[in-house]
Amino acid sequence: MPEIIINGSEGRIEARYHASEHKGAPVVLVLHPHPLYGGTMNNKIVYRLYHIFAQNGFSVLRFNFRGVGKSQGKYDDGVGELTDAATALDWLQQQNPDAPTCWISGFSFGAWIALQLLMRRPEIEGFVAISPPANLYDFSFLSPCPAAGLVTQGDKDDVVSEEAVAKLADRLGAQHNSRIAYRRIAGADHYYRGVEDDMGTIVNEYIVQRMQDFKQKRKVRPDRKRRQLPRD
Repeated sequence: MPEIIINGSEGRIEARYHASEHKGAPVVLVLHPHPLYGGTMNNKIVYRLYHIFAQNGFSVLRFNFRGVGKSQGKYDDGVGELTDAATALDWLQQQNPDAPTCWISGFSFGAWIALQLLMRRPEIEGFVAISPPANLYDFSFLSPCPAAGLVTQGDKDDVVSEEAVAKLADRLGAQHNSRIAYRRIAGADHYYRGVEDDMGTIVNEYIVQRMQDFKQKRKVRPDRKRRQLPRD
């Protein structure tokens, strides 16, 4: 898990990178919660997501937004943070030019930034949004949501409203061809204290199923060989 330094628009971006042992592995970028409220790439939920994706064969990158840790710059109300995320994704893709699929994930504020980046980068095919702050930020930009994904939310969260997240998930799920899975986690506060394993299990099962479906679609069936036309 070596330290990585990425050149960003405000200078240095501090990151951690896990490179999969498998050639042509999928890639995922994981984003941390709000920089002004203690959010860093070492947040427990972010760290858990990082390792879940790594265990499922992904090459994974997490990083500190500007002004956090060793990353240079200062908080920019989400605008600069979106630029940081795009820069980090560029770096990840440059390291993995043969990646068959690209995902993004984020927790709280990080989920808001992740979903904005999703709308700007058509190569992103999957997402995991942990407690997206639907009662604090505008998510109307997801019109429609272009990729399948998982949304989780705790029913004891006193920061992000479960009702608001459920409505967001319902709205996204009602869109044409949308594939949104919503999981309400009983007893979970904003930080999933005491139920981190429950959240981890839900995320892991979702990733496993999605990747099985992805591999199945890519598989070339031997009985689908092109039929030869008869010769005259």
